[in-house]
Amino acid sequence: MNIDDLSNHITKHTKYFKYLIAITFTLAVSILILENKTAVLAFVGVSVNELPIYSVETTEKVVSITFDSAWSTDDLDEILKILESHNCVATFFVEGNWADNNPDAVKKIHDQGHILGNHGANHKHMTQLSEAQMLAEIQGCHDNIKELIGIDMNLFRAPYGDYNEIVVAKAKELGYNTIQWDVDSLDWKDYGVESIVDTVCNHENLKNGSIILLHNGTKYTAKALDKMLSNLEAQGYSFIPLDQLIITVDYEIDHTGRQSKSKN
Repeated sequence: MNIDDLSNHITKHTKYFKYLIAITFTLAVSILILENKTAVLAFVGVSVNELPIYSVETTEKVVSITFDSAWSTDDLDEILKILESHNCVATFFVEGNWADNNPDAVKKIHDQGHILGNHGANHKHMTQLSEAQMLAEIQGCHDNIKELIGIDMNLFRAPYGDYNEIVVAKAKELGYNTIQWDVDSLDWKDYGVESIVDTVCNHENLKNGSIILLHNGTKYTAKALDKMLSNLEAQGYSFIPLDQLIITVDYEIDHTGRQSKSKN
């Protein structure tokens, strides 16, 4: 083999070697994406894919009860009474317009020791908004509640559960943790009392650290609530305030939205 042939041979194999490296790297990244989106994005040097909290890893047999509040207040007194009877501190994610129209309801929720969360000012699909509009929706509701009862909320739930990484990042800019759920009662579908109880209490995702989604202002939620909470208690669960369940520093969130303490 002469010098020119040897040079061509080396060049050819160098290109082949570089191609193999590129393929291997792409495959490794793809595998990591399946394992943990956050780790991948950090690894390749782009912004971390933000996820909301769906549930929290804990050894304690506890769940957190949450309500989205954007409809009527007709059942609120009954709901609050039942929560008190079970020593359950719930989180009410209130929409800004709902709070404006029902200031006494907001004050009652707060005065009875429950947590107020931000559900946006106008119950819009957050992913359809510009970044400036996202910020305005969150800040607008925040300002409403701040003016009404003087507190700074720090838990946000996107209306319709409609989020992307930009929504979560913008909420974080305003000091908010974004909350989803891993157990959906489907109470808004008005299937009846037994359906709500069965859907929640026999849900495949129900476990330590679950976040349960309910709504006030539906046809059957208040009627089902006592039976649902009693069933959960019979399974050994107790109820923990959401702000005590979530981890606010040194945490990680896996691809299912389950939050846990950072392993680093």
